[in-house]
Amino acid sequence: SSKPKRLAPSSCITHHRAMKSFFALLLLALAVASTSAFGGYTPVFASSPSQTQPRNGAASMEMRARTCDLLGKTPNRQARVVTFSHKRIKKVQGVNLQWKRFHSEQLGRKVRLRVSTKAIKTINKMGSIDEAAKKFDVDLKRF
Repeated sequence: SSKPKRLAPSSCITHHRAMKSFFALLLLALAVASTSAFGGYTPVFASSPSQTQPRNGAASMEMRARTCDLLGKTPNRQARVVTFSHKRIKKVQGVNLQWKRFHSEQLGRKVRLRVSTKAIKTINKMGSIDEAAKKFDVDLKRF
C-alpha cells in the first residue's frame, strides 16, 4: 500500500504564502471593482434645460401620496378583516379624497385642493378655506 506523499515543511510554507498572497490580491481586486461600481455618485436623471421648464398636460403629472392637503389624513394601513373562519386579513382603509375648488378671498382666486370629506365639512363649518388654512397652517399659494 502506498501512502500519499507529504510535502516538505519548506514547500508547505511557500505554498501557504502563495495562497495567502493570491487571496489578498483577489480581495483587493474585488474591493476596487465594488468601489468603481458603487462608489461614485451618478445621478439617475441628468438635469437638462428642457426639464427645468414648466410643463403642462400629461407631461406635468407627478405621483402624489393619498393624503388630505388640509388635514393631512393618511390611509389606515393597520386595519384587519376577520372572516367567518376567524382568519385575519390585512386591508388598507383609504381616505375618502375628493378634488375640490374653493374660492380664496385672500388670494383673490380659486384654489384646487385634494381634501378628505371630513376636511370639506370642516371648511364649511369654519366658513371659508382661508380660515381653515390658517388654523391648520397650510399655505394656499402652493395650490
